[in-house]
Amino acid sequence: MRIEGEKRYALLLAARDSDYVKKVYGGYFNVFVAAFGEEGERWDLFRVVDGEFPSMNELHNYDGFVVSGSPYDAYGDDSWILELCFLLQTLDAMQKKVLGICFGHQVLCRAFGGKVGKAYSGWDIGLRKVKIVKDFSPCTFLDGLDEFPPALSIIECHQDEVWEVPVGAEVIAFSDKTGVEMFTIGDNILGIQGHPEYTKDILNNLIDRLLTNDAIEKGFAEDARLKLQVAEPDRKCWERICRAFLKGKWNQ
Repeated sequence: MRIEGEKRYALLLAARDSDYVKKVYGGYFNVFVAAFGEEGERWDLFRVVDGEFPSMNELHNYDGFVVSGSPYDAYGDDSWILELCFLLQTLDAMQKKVLGICFGHQVLCRAFGGKVGKAYSGWDIGLRKVKIVKDFSPCTFLDGLDEFPPALSIIECHQDEVWEVPVGAEVIAFSDKTGVEMFTIGDNILGIQGHPEYTKDILNNLIDRLLTNDAIEKGFAEDARLKLQVAEPDRKCWERICRAFLKGKWNQ
C-alpha cells in the first residue's frame, strides 16, 4: 500500500551482489539508494537478474525506476532480459520515469528499437570525461544541465555500448571513447553509460575480479587503477543529475 504523499522508487537489479559490496555496503541496493535516494522516500528492490519482477498491478504505485548495470549482455536472449524489455516498454507507455545505468542504459536502447553490441574499441574501465551536448531540444529535465561544466568525469566499466539510439531518442552526452554516453527519450527515459553510483573502491575491487577471471590484461588493469589515483569522478554532479531526472526537480 502506498502512503499518501510518499515518493516510491524501485531498483531493478540486473547483477548479483559481489562479496565485497555485500561486506562493505550491504549490497548494491544500498549503494544506489545512497546515491539517488532522499529522506522520506521508499525504495524497493527487485532482483530481475533472478527473475524477480514487480507485479504489473503495482507499477502505478511507483514514481520512478532505476535499472542497474550487469555482467550480462543487454542484447542477450536470456528470459529475464526479454521480460525486462517488456517491462520497460510497459513503463514507458505509463509515462513512468526510468533511469538506466550501464547495462540499464543499453537495455533501454534495445527495448525501444535501438542497436547495442560489443564496443568497437574494447573495454572502457576507469575515469572518463563525458561531454554534455548543450544544444539539445527543450525539455524540462534538461534545462538544469546548463549550470554544469561542459564535461564531467564518471567511472566507466563496460565492454558493450549503444551503437544506434532508438527513433525519437536524443544523444545528450558523448566521450572520445563512446559515442552515446547519455540519451533521453522524452521526459521519462534517461540512459547513462557510466556509473554515477560507483565509488572508486567498488571499481578497484571489480578490476581485481576481472583480472582474476582473465577478462582483462594486467597492463590494462594497472592503467585503469592509475587513472583512478590521479583524478576524481564528479559524483556529486552525477547524483544531482540522476535525482533531478527521477524527482523532476533540481536540488543543491
